[in-house]
Parts: sequence; structure tokens; C-alpha cells
Amino acid sequence: MIRVGVVGISGYTGLELVKMLVAHPNFELCYAGASSSGKLSDSFSSLKGVIDMPIEVANADEIKARCDLVFLALPHKEAMSLASKLRKSGVKIVDLSADYRVSQENYEKNYCSHIDLDGLKEAVYGLVEINRDRIKNANLIANPGCYPTCSLLALLPFANMIDSKFGVMIDAKSGLSGAGKSLKPSSHFISVNENMNAYLPLTHRHSDEIKEHLNLAYNTDIDVMFVPHLIPLSRGMLVSSYGYLKPEFKGIDPLSVLKDFYKDERFIRIRTEPVSIKDVAGTHFCDIFAMNKDGKIWINSSIDNLLRGASSQALANANLIMGIDEEVALPVIGNSI
Repeated sequence: MIRVGVVGISGYTGLELVKMLVAHPNFELCYAGASSSGKLSDSFSSLKGVIDMPIEVANADEIKARCDLVFLALPHKEAMSLASKLRKSGVKIVDLSADYRVSQENYEKNYCSHIDLDGLKEAVYGLVEINRDRIKNANLIANPGCYPTCSLLALLPFANMIDSKFGVMIDAKSGLSGAGKSLKPSSHFISVNENMNAYLPLTHRHSDEIKEHLNLAYNTDIDVMFVPHLIPLSRGMLVSSYGYLKPEFKGIDPLSVLKDFYKDERFIRIRTEPVSIKDVAGTHFCDIFAMNKDGKIWINSSIDNLLRGASSQALANANLIMGIDEEVALPVIGNSI
């Protein structure tokens, strides 16, 4: 068995990782770390009688001694502080924070000074459908953000077809779990219920992550206007992306483009009508639909923000870097009825 640890286990993404790891035939969860000690079933009562292991104060030396692979479900800066101590130890790392996802310039523009520039150069961006071969040979994976995952999977098949004079506009909506477990006024029930609102329009830090990786794919220069919204759901994400096609691509059938681009991808489902959050909630799937009208393109995508946008994508990356079938233990049956 491959010895696995999760640091930052008391958050929502930590819980989702535990739920998948419990059923994983090749991974054994042997280390649970957080900022304070306790018991896993005390943090999440649903785990009582399933897995009652202790949560320990995260310690790099303990991780090195007891783990072959570790998931870091930590806030930015905390993750790279720990990863920088682990990188040379032989422990494989899948980092769910933002610390290794973007260039130094974009990171320091949106977060803070980067303290592990060697790690930043080493890290592989863990969007599996695009970087699968590089991921297999990596030691440090930068797990993509939820909004970038949903947006990039929709946009990348069209990256060389989109007219850069106009760029793309992304209208994104996410359930409340995307804001994390910490309570704040904007996440109170009374604020969220029967409500929807935009937040950080045009300035959200995921905008630069989307733009950087969209343009890296085909050496393009497409600008991105990104506006996220909070919707009164526990989980799930719906993205609408808008753009203009270059004149030579004005007549394309976008569904054919999508089907060809993702023809070998089990977890990308090309839909023939607009997508739904309910169809993907609780699964690793990304559903995509697109329309073209006179060179104006609309691409509609949906994922579970906690799974495909975080924890199940992290598990797919972990499977690949440990030489296991990518699909092992990834959830395929969701919560819809």
C-alpha cells in the first residue's frame, strides 16, 4: 500500500479527500495533519465509525517519515512553506493551494511574495487532460483552482480559434462551499439564502490563472474578463464563456470540435444541450456544451467545485504520479435524483 497523508484535513476539501481515500485500493491514509490536534470524527461527525484517526499538528519530519505522498489542503503561503521542506525528501506532493499554479509575476500580483521559487519552477500544473504526460513524471503538482478548471476545460479546445481582439468573457457561478469552511458575514445563511451576487468582478485572482494557462496552451494572447457569482447551493459550479471566433473559424460546429478534442477522455462529457450542476454534483465529471451563431461562441461548462475543482482532481493527479490507473476511486455517481 502507498502511504498517504492529508494536511489541512479539517476543511471541506480535506473531507472529500478522506471519503475517496477510504475506498482507494492502493492508498492508505496514515497521516492527518492540521493547525491543531484533535480527532477526525470530531471535525466531521459523518466519519464516526468509518475512520476515527487522530489529527496531528502538521510536522514536516513526521510527514517525511510516514508518507510516500501528501496532499496539502492548506491556504496559500502555508502550503509552500511546508512544501519547500518536503520537496527534496522523496515525498510526492499534490498541492491544492494557489502557491504553485501561476508564474511568479502573477502569484505576487494576486497573493504575496513567493518563498519557494525553485518549487515554482519544478511544479506541474495538474489539469490532467492537458498535462497528463508531464504529471506522470512530476514530484510536485499544482492542483488547479475550481473556476480555472471549469473555464479552461471549456475554452482550451477553442483557444487557437478565438479572436484575441475581443478576448473572452467568463460568467461563473459557484456554490457556497467554494468560499471555504471559515464563517464570514457573506456566508451566513441569511445572506446567501434566496440570493445571488457577484463578487470581486474583473479583479478575482483566478482571472490571471485562467488567462495564463489558456494562452500557454497555444502561445496565444487572449484577454480574459472574469466575473464570479455566489449562488445558494452547497456545491457545484456553472460557467458561461463568451467570445468571437476568428473569421476562418466562423463556420465551425463547436460540438464536433469538443468531441474531437476530448474523444479519449472518460471524465469529459459533451452535452447536446446546456449543462446542469445537478448532473455533475458529487462526481469527477466536467460537462460541456457549446453553440456558434455567426461567429459568436458560447461555451457552457459545469463541475463539482469540491471534487473536480479540488479533491477528485487532486486524487487523479496522485494516481498518475504514483503509477496507478488515473480513474481509481474517482466518483462517478452523483447526488441528483
